[in-house]
Amino acid sequence: MPTEHQSAGPDAVPGLSEQEAARRLAVHGPNAIAVRRPTPWWQRTGQQLRDPLIVVLLAAATLTLATGDRADAAVILLVVAVNTTAGYVQEVKAEQAVAALSAMSAPAARVLRGGADRSVAAPEVVPGDLILLAEGEIVPADARVVEAVRLLVDESSLTGESAPVAKNAEEGAPCALLAAGTVVVRGRGRAVVTATGGDSALGRIAAMVTHAPGPTPLQRRLAAFGRLLAAGTVALCALVLALGLVRGQPVELMVVSAISLAVAAVPESLPAAVTLSLALGARRMAERHAIVRRLPAVETLGAVTVLASDKTGTLTEGRMLAERLWTRAGQATVTGSGYAPADHLERAGHAVSPADAPDLVALLEAATLCNDAALQPPGRAEHAWRAVGDPTEAALLAAAAGLGLDKSATDQRLPRVREVPFDPRRKRMTTVHRRPDGGLRVACKGAPEAVLRPEVLRTGAAGRAQAAAVAESWSADGYRVLAVATADVPAGHAPPAGWESGLSLVGLIGILDPPRDASRATLATCREAGITPLLITGDHPLTATAIARRLGIMDGTDQVTTGERLRTESGATLTGSRVYARTSPEQKLDIIRAWHAAGHVVAMTGDGVNDGPALRQADIGVAMGRRGTEVARQAADLVLADDNLATVVSAVEEGRRIYANVRRYLLYALAGGTAEILVMLIGPFAGLALPLLPAQILWINLLTHGLPGVALGAEPVEPGVMRRPARPPEESIVGAGLWSRILAMGIVVTAGTLAVGVWAQQTGRPWQTLVFLVLGATQLGVALGSRSRPRSLANPGLLAAVALALALQLGGVLLPALRSLLGTEALAPSDLALGWWAVCWGWAAMRFQNRLFRAAPEGRRAGPRCR
Repeated sequence: MPTEHQSAGPDAVPGLSEQEAARRLAVHGPNAIAVRRPTPWWQRTGQQLRDPLIVVLLAAATLTLATGDRADAAVILLVVAVNTTAGYVQEVKAEQAVAALSAMSAPAARVLRGGADRSVAAPEVVPGDLILLAEGEIVPADARVVEAVRLLVDESSLTGESAPVAKNAEEGAPCALLAAGTVVVRGRGRAVVTATGGDSALGRIAAMVTHAPGPTPLQRRLAAFGRLLAAGTVALCALVLALGLVRGQPVELMVVSAISLAVAAVPESLPAAVTLSLALGARRMAERHAIVRRLPAVETLGAVTVLASDKTGTLTEGRMLAERLWTRAGQATVTGSGYAPADHLERAGHAVSPADAPDLVALLEAATLCNDAALQPPGRAEHAWRAVGDPTEAALLAAAAGLGLDKSATDQRLPRVREVPFDPRRKRMTTVHRRPDGGLRVACKGAPEAVLRPEVLRTGAAGRAQAAAVAESWSADGYRVLAVATADVPAGHAPPAGWESGLSLVGLIGILDPPRDASRATLATCREAGITPLLITGDHPLTATAIARRLGIMDGTDQVTTGERLRTESGATLTGSRVYARTSPEQKLDIIRAWHAAGHVVAMTGDGVNDGPALRQADIGVAMGRRGTEVARQAADLVLADDNLATVVSAVEEGRRIYANVRRYLLYALAGGTAEILVMLIGPFAGLALPLLPAQILWINLLTHGLPGVALGAEPVEPGVMRRPARPPEESIVGAGLWSRILAMGIVVTAGTLAVGVWAQQTGRPWQTLVFLVLGATQLGVALGSRSRPRSLANPGLLAAVALALALQLGGVLLPALRSLLGTEALAPSDLALGWWAVCWGWAAMRFQNRLFRAAPEGRRAGPRCR
């Protein structure tokens, strides 16, 4: 009969000597993850300042100083400083991921040194050490098991496998290996350390996590836009300079005018508008229990075309549930949440009670007897029931509690007197209990193929075949199936040999890590928004398939790609699947890279150590805050404090709002800059020798690109944004018709401005002052017309900013001090009314363009195909 104690003998005693341990520590180094040297502050700052848009702003500040306008230069430099500081802080936070891996190691470890049991700091563990393990302890280093007593280890944080793994040390059996960072959930054991520090499982993952995050889609788009804007601005301003010189204007005046026009053409408040929009998005996400670790991550979710998710603890509850029961009387289903007592049991559509389901009582009572787990009710620090011991056995207790069966009471009534513990070769466990009448009750549970055998059961061949067919059907649905059998031995009778023969089959139990209630609706919303959901797990393919079908990720035509296939297939074929099973951390990286290469923006959700590299590699990593490991949280860009995947949908909506606001700002600012350039180019041909003075250009730029431009970043989300497909990843930030809209609006503003200027010149009015007034006021009208919800009081900051800017624009004409500074003249009240006309003209033109644009929405663009 197999014994409870397993030992590999020669490695089990007596451990290293202190001298040998010290020598190995000097050779191999401490059992800690090596942390990269931090990047110097000056190098970080230089990386931020190399951004093309920042380079354009620095050039604009230099040119502004050349004109003597120190106030405008100070504003531009302040924007650069704020943007650089924000980027610097984000990078510093991102580098904390590697340090978190050290926290996953046990702070102390028990080792056998010179035959004595000692507690040492985890960094002092060396290869060859004999470590002692007990229930609840974290394995401090990679090791080979040499002695095991009912040893069960939770490896889900590394492998994604939801069920704990039994470890044994029987002679002739394959070596049982332990990985650093895994947790002992039952039993005890001894193991010889085989790898420490950077050579351990955690160390290898740390090497992958050190991959620096690349630029986000928004950062890439803004960089490309900055390069294009710089080249275009220089060319157009050079043209203005050349035309002015050809017309005989003074060289000094035209040089200053060209420089002023260059400054005006650069939307220097763009970084401020983006930062405000991202900060507001981060605050909104915090209110929805999502912690944003990198500001650009909020916008990145708006560009996501693929959402890759881990299974255990992310799409599923991360808790086992005994969901199906079968006896020869029929099937029953169990409903519940976590490890709390089952809500109710149902058979044929009707709730069952212990009185009308004695067969289910017998099945669950036997499962309770042959069980070493316990359920811990919620306490002050816990808000949910917790499993103590094997989660699979805890699921059996939760189901039994639904029929009023309490383990403590059952154990008192039928005390255990003997057991044959589970081992991986036999795949079953048997316990013997004393009945009140002095007889014995034998309870056995295990894998169907280990229990449904003639030498174990006295049940006939037909009964065994019927149970085997049910078990096979459940396994195909992704359930872990346990067969339960019992036998009663009368008092004074001889027990069966080995206690595992002559038993009667009681029934089957199907156990599954159930999907979260909100997961299916969340993924359906993602598909409606044009986002392809993926399932990537280390679990069994059948389990992955069952969960994927429940959640609507795959249909009958989809195939599961396993880790074995991933080792042989090329990146091009990896994107043909939606479900990946039995994957390693390295293979998760390969999957993310393959979807990247196919032109997608990928978000990855996860909670385990094994998810860390993929979370860092993805365009945006999303970690679970409650269940997630510290490694996952630190590697991620977004942490879900409530572990609710539905929060990701809110983040996608927030990201799309931010991107829409950036484009809204660019339309407004570049249309104004285009109008200023066109007025300076076309005005002389219409008889307006120098339409605007340099100071007037800079004043208009300061008012329109200042507070109103920044306030556009706070516009609320547009209705129906989540019913549009994700934008194509390769699309420019000014793509999808935005350039044509900018040019059209610039022409509208130019036409209105020049019409007023020509009319004023012909009627003897101060035409240059009217050009100044109308050009600025029209742009402010465009800002009002750009609102996402024009008939509401949403974003009152924009209304206030436009009102203030308009008052200052009028002040440039009404106040003598400003008239002297700007070179304007006093206007008659009837001429001042043209300012209000200009606001209405800009507002009406923008609203009309928006209606035309909505008639052919962005949603009709062809993006990446989604399933």
